[in-house]
Amino acid sequence: MAHQSLKSGYVQLVDRINLFPQYAPPSSVLNEILKMLFSEQEAELVSLLPIKPFTAEQAAHIWKINLPDAQRVLDELASRAILLDVDGIYSLPPPMAGFFEFSMMRVRNDVNQKILAELFYQYLNVEEDFIKALFATGTTQLGRTFVQEPVLSSENALHVLDYERASEVIRTATHIGIGTCYCRHKMRHLGKECNAPMEICMSFNYAAASLIKHGIAQSVSATECLKLLETAYAHNLVQLGENNQRQVNFICNCCGCCCEAMIAARKFGILQPVHTTNFLPQISDDKCNGCGKCVNVCPVEAMTLVSANNPQKPKMKKAKLLEDICLGCGVCVHSCSFGSLSLKSRKERVITPINGTHRIVLMAIERGKLQNLIFDNQALASHRAMAAILGVILKLPPIKQAMASEQMRSKYLVSLINRLGN
Repeated sequence: MAHQSLKSGYVQLVDRINLFPQYAPPSSVLNEILKMLFSEQEAELVSLLPIKPFTAEQAAHIWKINLPDAQRVLDELASRAILLDVDGIYSLPPPMAGFFEFSMMRVRNDVNQKILAELFYQYLNVEEDFIKALFATGTTQLGRTFVQEPVLSSENALHVLDYERASEVIRTATHIGIGTCYCRHKMRHLGKECNAPMEICMSFNYAAASLIKHGIAQSVSATECLKLLETAYAHNLVQLGENNQRQVNFICNCCGCCCEAMIAARKFGILQPVHTTNFLPQISDDKCNGCGKCVNVCPVEAMTLVSANNPQKPKMKKAKLLEDICLGCGVCVHSCSFGSLSLKSRKERVITPINGTHRIVLMAIERGKLQNLIFDNQALASHRAMAAILGVILKLPPIKQAMASEQMRSKYLVSLINRLGN
């Protein structure tokens, strides 16, 4: 069927996954995870697929098999959410946000999810190399934080753009799917889950269409999804979504105890593993009584209690913010019963990539993987995709263009950049 190699199918698959900016460092535990999700033949076949989206005809050509056989393999992989599939166009998502999460977004009997959860926990929470690669490398990250809209003042609201509102992502999505929270489902199998809602993982647009099609997510209306957003607010969950302005594919509703991104933010907060909102909480010292509610609900431990320096009440505490690690989510403001917390704008606005291509190119440049996007040999020379990638590069700041040029060492790219500068 596919070309045989001295490497096992799983080793080939790891090599293929690691062409993408969101990569997965090799590990014996990763191999065990892949063995649970793929047969070795599937692993070998998937390792040959291009980075860019492709058709069944392209897969058949790459695999050197007939089209009906290729279609059957692709449909089987899509049914397990290994591939995303919409209107005959397939794509291999990265492990996260991607097929790692999708494997736990529903209860299934074809794999032992308890063992899978234990392996995920070992790979992500104990070994940490994957989490460091995903959240603590580069300056452009996969996810961004949405501010809790109910705590916005009328003045704050003037400074919030539509793409910065989770409610607007919901209202404008072409498809909306709700699945089981991967993080809390994983922790449930380990006996570590919290009491936050489980059926609240939101997918949108292209990703939702594929997940709904194959029963991984349940289709809901915008009204139903907005009600779930209110539920998330009530449980002090943080909205963490895809880090692009257009066609956002997911919003997770994260707790501090189970969510991988929140755990990473506590461990590597100074490296800004998650993009923040454009707000910071500000504390009114004269109203704060040091109750500690804000400290208890902050998922990244950005709030702490210090002495109020009150001579009449020497044991009295007050809240203090650690700005460098604060997400600006507003959960603390929502929890404050005394009106001592409000939101203020950050001094500099956080920049959000325009679309998925823009974000992926930035991530690839920062992680030294741009050449993999440009020279995706298995993609059968998609000129349109290459044009999109080059278009993003040519609009980057000069320092990013220089990084891209150094990686590419391409006279063509350098001439394009110079021509744009002129």
